[in-house]
Amino acid sequence: MAFSFGGGFQVQRSPESVYEFLTDPQKFCPLMPDFQSMTMHDATHFTVRVNVGVSHIRGVADVKMELAAAERPRRAQYKGQGAVPGGNVSLTAGFELSPSDGGTQVTWKGDAQVFGRIISMAGGLLEPLARKNLQKLIDSLQAALNSGAAAPPAEARHA
Repeated sequence: MAFSFGGGFQVQRSPESVYEFLTDPQKFCPLMPDFQSMTMHDATHFTVRVNVGVSHIRGVADVKMELAAAERPRRAQYKGQGAVPGGNVSLTAGFELSPSDGGTQVTWKGDAQVFGRIISMAGGLLEPLARKNLQKLIDSLQAALNSGAAAPPAEARHA
């Protein structure tokens, strides 16, 4: 099962500042819905641990991520693979930055493929849940970038 998402937003920070934020997993990973932890392996590889739950399927996903492409301060792309309860996921996520009205236009795109029995168990719920969680992440990123904050809002943090 494959999903593709994309969109854009504008923030009042320079492309360089936005690029620095979006290429630092220690800054953006805590903004993810259901974030648990993040482990850096080197400058371009890290693992994100998140809680996952679709219908009666619950658990933890460890997603190994790589900053696969980076052009300072214009664009970057991440690629990842991980195990989720009942299956596996493969994903790409990227952004393009351009100066706009004293700030930066952020255009983003993401693709994910889910494999395994989770599709038959939760099929129709996967895309709406992915869309909802992705929108939460984008809203949190936009808020953090507009405020200049490096920490997630209280409601986005998880113990």
